[in-house]
Amino acid sequence: MANITKEHILKVCTALFLQKGFKEVTMKEIVEKTGMSKGAIYHYFNSKEQLFLEVINTTITSAFDSHLSKTNYKSLNQFYHEFVEQITESTFLKNETGNKISLNYFSLIFDALKIFPSFQNKMFEYQQIQLNFWKNIISSARANGEIKSSMNDEQIANMFIHSSDGAVMYNIFINSSNEETRDYLLDIWDSFYAILKN
Repeated sequence: MANITKEHILKVCTALFLQKGFKEVTMKEIVEKTGMSKGAIYHYFNSKEQLFLEVINTTITSAFDSHLSKTNYKSLNQFYHEFVEQITESTFLKNETGNKISLNYFSLIFDALKIFPSFQNKMFEYQQIQLNFWKNIISSARANGEIKSSMNDEQIANMFIHSSDGAVMYNIFINSSNEETRDYLLDIWDSFYAILKN
């Protein structure tokens, strides 16, 4: 029962923080939206900051898990195509209408970095997990003869990771749809993949 209650609080607060940002969400609003008393919420979380940290950790973990664990990696080509689908279909990244990638997810990360300086270490850990995952896929692709580039595995992995980050942010700025973002990123990655094969 306690876990269900805590999960309910986190689910409601994740939606609130994604919609409004950390500063704009009040404890009064959290009480109203969860349908729980202030005391009940403070039983699980000492402060709004602690609640926010739990939300951000859960959100980041879920986003990384869904992006890296739900992909078929028989080949690099299959992996990056499925990875793009995961990014553009991620619940955390979508705006209220569900058809565009939202800046709110990234705003939460920047809020967390400002409020909790140690959160930078957590982000670094996640980035290392992502980097190692990509390197493993690329190493397998090289061993299978799928790619022949003279670039090393880490360089190739970083090209995929950083071009993804940049492409997503760029498409947020120009207000692209999920489909436009997907097509934009796949165009870049397909061209890069063609170079890696030679």
